[in-house]
Amino acid sequence: MPMSTLTVKYQATIPKVVREVLALGAGDRVEFLVESSGEVRLRKALPDFSELRALETTLAPEWESDEDEVAYGRL
Repeated sequence: MPMSTLTVKYQATIPKVVREVLALGAGDRVEFLVESSGEVRLRKALPDFSELRALETTLAPEWESDEDEVAYGRL
């Protein structure tokens, strides 16, 4: 069973076998899922698209005309 030790800053290294299973790389984000049973699961975090969704709302009116659909619809 892979193990890790907490540092004084409460940081831990994710063991290589776990990084490989989760396909983790430097800079990837992870999520900790706390179960009611007291168990904790670790998984690779899904991409956070909130910034893109916010940007999309500012661009949408610019790209939603019938002319744009005709001009760019086949791209």
